Amino acid sequence: MPEPIRIRFGGYSPPETSHSRAIVRFAEGLARRTGGAVQTDKAWNVMDFGYGANELLWLVESGVLTMCYFSTAYLAERVPELAVVDLPFLFTGLDHAHAALDGELGAFLTERTERRLGYRVLGYWDNGFRHLSNRLRPVRSPADLKGMRVRLQLNDIHARTFRLLGAEPVPTDLKPGIAKIASGEVDAQENPLSNTMTYGVHKVHSHVTMTGTFYGARGVYVHKATFDGWPADVQKAVREAVREAILFQREAAEEVERDYRRQMEKMGIAFVDLTPAEREAFRQAVRPVLEEAKKELGEEVLALAAKR
Repeated sequence: MPEPIRIRFGGYSPPETSHSRAIVRFAEGLARRTGGAVQTDKAWNVMDFGYGANELLWLVESGVLTMCYFSTAYLAERVPELAVVDLPFLFTGLDHAHAALDGELGAFLTERTERRLGYRVLGYWDNGFRHLSNRLRPVRSPADLKGMRVRLQLNDIHARTFRLLGAEPVPTDLKPGIAKIASGEVDAQENPLSNTMTYGVHKVHSHVTMTGTFYGARGVYVHKATFDGWPADVQKAVREAVREAILFQREAAEEVERDYRRQMEKMGIAFVDLTPAEREAFRQAVRPVLEEAKKELGEEVLALAAKR
């Protein structure tokens, strides 16, 4: 009896997260489809093995790992079109984001990535929308952000966006950023609710505005030469198992966000849900970022993102 094909699937989050649980769903679905002829070894968090999270991409591109998931933002330097996903207020909601990434936008970004890099891109997992939390006051308009110091990721688009909104951006790595939030050195931050809770920010911030400022997507990447060397039926089974995992992961991530909101509201944290008019005011304030992106990335990719 031939030895099973072994897939090494790596990630960068603990086993209880929606991403790690989706790896399990993928492994189970693949084994079921292939009668056990393909098995999956799981590395939940490569940082536990002494690697940096950003080394996941190199580990797959070099063939040390077979597959991984990773934020599309980290590939934007080599595939500039991927920067479209990180634009502010690009998607109106999860349904819009998922439809775009499952449709023409996702196909366009996949083609560009596969043309330039050593991956096959099998789909896009969800990393949620980033929302604003702060310790000072309710935020319903850009005017409410005036002078507010906001801890942000080290991302030029994020910093420019919040500067246009009237805030004072404080781009900082995660660990020192959390320290600044805890000490009150910064007034606000933006993250999915799951991160806001995980990092303990909810203990010092009493206001959350569901801005959905930025959306996060994580591509599912497989070593191109390895994938292309598998028999056609294995390739088909892998694609189908990834699709099953994508649908599972998105649903799980959405439920986690709902659960964290319920927990935070029970703690007395006040939530603001923007009206369509209020959201449009934010979008208009950052319009220069979108116009600049249109010039740099081309109108085609922005038009694809607008489709549902």
